[in-house]
Amino acid sequence: MTNTYDILNTPLSLPCGAVIKNRFMKSAMSEILGTPAYGPSKELATLYGTWAQGGTGLLITGNVMIDPTALGEPKNVVIEDERHLGALSRWATAGTKNGAHIWVQLNHPGKQSPRNLSRQPVAPSAIGFESALKNFFATPKALEENEIQELIQKFARSAGIVKKAGFTGVQIHAAHGYLVSQFLSPLHNRRADAWGGSIENRMRFVMEIYRAIRQEVGPDFPVGIKLNSADFLRGGFTEEDAAEVVAALAHEGIDLVEMSGGTYEAPAMTGSRRSQSGEEAYFMGFARKIRKNVQVPLVVTGGFRTSEAMASALAGGEIDMVGLARPLVVDPDLPSKILSGQEYRSSVKPLTTGIKLIDRLAMLEITWYENQIGRIGRGNKTRPNENVWVSLIKMATRGGMEQFRRRRA
Repeated sequence: MTNTYDILNTPLSLPCGAVIKNRFMKSAMSEILGTPAYGPSKELATLYGTWAQGGTGLLITGNVMIDPTALGEPKNVVIEDERHLGALSRWATAGTKNGAHIWVQLNHPGKQSPRNLSRQPVAPSAIGFESALKNFFATPKALEENEIQELIQKFARSAGIVKKAGFTGVQIHAAHGYLVSQFLSPLHNRRADAWGGSIENRMRFVMEIYRAIRQEVGPDFPVGIKLNSADFLRGGFTEEDAAEVVAALAHEGIDLVEMSGGTYEAPAMTGSRRSQSGEEAYFMGFARKIRKNVQVPLVVTGGFRTSEAMASALAGGEIDMVGLARPLVVDPDLPSKILSGQEYRSSVKPLTTGIKLIDRLAMLEITWYENQIGRIGRGNKTRPNENVWVSLIKMATRGGMEQFRRRRA
């Protein structure tokens, strides 16, 4: 296992000059650990302190909103001003233990804001969901020019507060069908102005967000992005589109690109469209295509389960970091175990009650892991073998049916 240790434990230097101590990245997951006032709870500090102590080099927070009127899920953290600066600083301090980086993922849900949280969501165009999702999400209002400019500045303002609080970077959430992803997709963006139409116009929103953030935080502060390789929807964002966006962002100086894929309508990020090549990681094929044209640091999240596959992906040079989510919930010490020389296989496996309708309505693959995340946040050990029915009962008992409103993956 010597080679595994050497490859995964190699520091990564980013274009901005920051250095991440190893090649393990904890990808964003839903935590539902915000306070009623949209601040970070003490459980978030405990949670990220645990992951930092477990050896992960880079921790990406669950999606943090930039606007309290546009929430993606119950108990989101919102950063729009400095009212929670003290709690944010405690979260950042915990997440930087043991030499780790902690970046805040900044997000706006667009039309993927549930009806119970947003009666009038906004989007590039006034196009609602046509699938069963229309029962959960209201038809959005198309954004006006001045509103688009205001949102760009909100992203930048939030990034500046993140830096002031002591976090070591930010990640723009441009995947999974949220607002930035909606602008990129011709299926959701039907605008006829400078913000829609060609891929150059559709990517304008994310490019302006990046530029505004960079101006706010300066050249030495890491700014990354989570981007779909594709939406996996007919008429949606394609791999060709994604390649152009990555190239443009690389030219602008983006520090790290995390490749994912899918939306609520086609949730490829959860493994519903597993790699046909037989590889563990879902999006490695796309990473190889991107690597041919750009040298920006790349990370793939989704599917990694063994130390062998993680090391092999890095050794091939197609990616620069290994993105992990559910394996780090089940085992927060996973990086330390691998770096100590252990051959590792995660115990993560598909979850089911045996009744597909219940699995879907209860979002079993999300709520089970949220329950385990809550255990870590309260200072407890995870229960990798916890019965799925027990997990559902716990979630319903704590928060009622609100806990089972559609949320992010």
